[in-house]
Amino acid sequence: MNVVAIILARAGSKGIPHKNIIDFCGKPLITWTIQQLQQSKAISSIWVSSDSDEILSISQDYGVEIIQRPSGISGDTSTAESGWLHALDVIEKQSGHIDLVFAPQVTSPLRESSDIDRGLNDFQEQQIDSMFSCSIVKDLFFWEMIPSGVLQSVSYDYKSRQRRQDIPDKYIENGSFYLFKPAVLRKYNNRMGGKVGMTLMDFWKMFEVDSMEDLRICEALMKAFLLNPQRTQERC
Repeated sequence: MNVVAIILARAGSKGIPHKNIIDFCGKPLITWTIQQLQQSKAISSIWVSSDSDEILSISQDYGVEIIQRPSGISGDTSTAESGWLHALDVIEKQSGHIDLVFAPQVTSPLRESSDIDRGLNDFQEQQIDSMFSCSIVKDLFFWEMIPSGVLQSVSYDYKSRQRRQDIPDKYIENGSFYLFKPAVLRKYNNRMGGKVGMTLMDFWKMFEVDSMEDLRICEALMKAFLLNPQRTQERC
């Protein structure tokens, strides 16, 4: 199976300037995703699509293929779907048929190659058309302000508040990565369509880098879990 990883990494970012290549635990942020993919057993090729020459140069130094993303689909209002569609056309012209697209998010560095391999295995076992990575949450109680200015509970009934241990598991789309067949993206102009499935990741892997506060939190988690030799030894 030809599984192609497409990493989208625009130059612009309002929250953190040059976010995709900001220093994260001693390396440009994007390189963590590249190396996780390179350690996977199931990824056929890795492509980085960007409108930034600097991002493309850094990516090339790590041995991946690069795509110059047009400025017309690289703005603040551009969708990831437009970037994936463009990249698909480029890759298919160069390399032929693609069976499956693995689409990781650069700003979600808290993942392991085993998460990638598990996701691909789950995709095949579930016999689906698209997939999202997720984490389990139990006690996140959401409220919203309706137009009249009144608060109302969204994710639970506050009048019948349950004990934490009695709350059924809920699955939150954590944004770490998506898997989809090219035909799904082209038909629905959406990363999800057809029969949708999910693959489970650890709760702490759901945090992503969108602000400087996020960056510090994710660095702390990276050092505590993924870069902790003691944790690695405990798992062996």
